[in-house]
Amino acid sequence: MNNFTYYTPTKVFFGRDEEQRVGDIVKSYGATKVLVLYGGGSVKRSGLLDRVEQALTDAGVSYVAFGGVHPNPLLSHTHEAIALAKKEEIDFILAVGGGSVIDEAKAVGMGYYYDGDVWDFYLRRAVPERVVPLGCILTIAAAGSETSWASVITNEKGWYKIGYQNDILRPIFAIMNPELLYTLPPYQMACGNVDMIMHVLERFFNPNAEDDLTDSMAAALIRNVIKNARIVKENPKDYNANFEIMWAGSLAHNGLFDGGNGRGDWGTHHIEMEVSGLFDVAHGAGLAAVWGTWARYVCKDRLDRFAKFAENVLFVPHSEDLEQTALLGIQAMEDYFRSIGMPTSLHELGIAPSEEQILELADKCSFGNTRTIGKVRELNREQIAEIYRLAQGI
Repeated sequence: MNNFTYYTPTKVFFGRDEEQRVGDIVKSYGATKVLVLYGGGSVKRSGLLDRVEQALTDAGVSYVAFGGVHPNPLLSHTHEAIALAKKEEIDFILAVGGGSVIDEAKAVGMGYYYDGDVWDFYLRRAVPERVVPLGCILTIAAAGSETSWASVITNEKGWYKIGYQNDILRPIFAIMNPELLYTLPPYQMACGNVDMIMHVLERFFNPNAEDDLTDSMAAALIRNVIKNARIVKENPKDYNANFEIMWAGSLAHNGLFDGGNGRGDWGTHHIEMEVSGLFDVAHGAGLAAVWGTWARYVCKDRLDRFAKFAENVLFVPHSEDLEQTALLGIQAMEDYFRSIGMPTSLHELGIAPSEEQILELADKCSFGNTRTIGKVRELNREQIAEIYRLAQGI
């Protein structure tokens, strides 16, 4: 088993009406002026933003609100938010939204004390020494950014979508009220379910995996999401099902499932990030569209892991033919994606990359053929391009 460090400093306030306490919570961390960062109009239409602003006012905490965060957060908007934060001399950031809003808030926190371009951190040209404290109110269960160390930003100059990980980015607190999920469109909810499942699968498929306890927890979480996603599809206001899903999203990406298995494969994420970066599609839908192709392409390198996944998560009957079991498991996972309205190919996702675009995607994914991706099988630029071709599904 691999050595590992498990670090989860985020304090979670979970349950009904917990967002009503945000003013006092923020004040307890010494905040005097808060940047309230949010995305589109949903937080306004639902009345959530009004409640947040009133709670801050009641607590005597000054704030400035800034909306417009894109579903795949953009570097240009991040620059605007940093400039506003510096102008207003804020000392705390409150992200109200899903993973995209929280990811941009993390970038703003890094950029506030940095004289250069915040993009330097994503390019690994600099390391942040200090960040603005960050809290969040989660409105979408998906990315797990509310308790994770990661942030992903898209640079429109070339449409590069790159992630950065550093424990300094973990939010101080996360407020999670499952009732805030009630008004999510079914497609968005389904995208979130895929994202959290994929965060666990990326860690499960690891060539050095030997940690049976972590495997068992991973299988249980994925089964739980599958079960409750179907409940929520039929009844979007089922509190218990939304409770389970929201909590699963945080656990899936806070480091719990690294354990003794190590950091995982992450090939599917790298492949998809270029798709959503170039075509601006929903991340969860993009993951569903490429995962099956990736899985079939690499499964022979770890048939035992794929067979274990098939049997323990999707209840595929045990067979001595590991390859057959593995393929049945991949098919069952794709069947589940379809059952919640998710695509299982780029064609179903609604995009048709040209050969030129496929080569561009593969070049970006491999950093100009200077790196390989994946652990189950290390994939070079040519192999990545082949996966994009096969994932078209036509």
